[in-house]
Amino acid sequence: MGVSASGKSTVGARLAHRLGVPFLEGDDLHSAANRAKMASGRPLDDDDRRAWLAALTEWIRAAAANGGGVAACSSLKRAYRDQFRATGADVWFLYLALDPVVAMERITRRTGHFMPPELLGSQYATLDPLQADEPGVTVDASGGPEQVMARALRAVCGPDR
Repeated sequence: MGVSASGKSTVGARLAHRLGVPFLEGDDLHSAANRAKMASGRPLDDDDRRAWLAALTEWIRAAAANGGGVAACSSLKRAYRDQFRATGADVWFLYLALDPVVAMERITRRTGHFMPPELLGSQYATLDPLQADEPGVTVDASGGPEQVMARALRAVCGPDR
């Protein structure tokens, strides 16, 4: 979980590979209308996210029933994370925390993604960071992909990873 450009897709795909479980890029479940809205610089609201959250929730249920998986999705609000946990699956969150300045540097350099830099501020405004009573851990997402991946592996798999 985390804001755009925090490394969710990169870290998530590598973790899934390392753990031998399926990976889901949560953005793939957004409707064409949601993608178009974001691409035009307008943030999604909870009504826009409703079907996307339902699809993610179903993927989590199915993955849990089949041995687990890793999903990369923003999970910005605690209410969304509560919905995922309500599936009964053993959901655990890896929050890739990133300074807004670093996130903006990253998002302005990337190409081929529907999320424009103008929406990054709205993500930080919406973000409910992972709380101490939620299952998971916060990892510093600054640095290169290898550094972040090493931190994530230590958080997920223990210090020997």
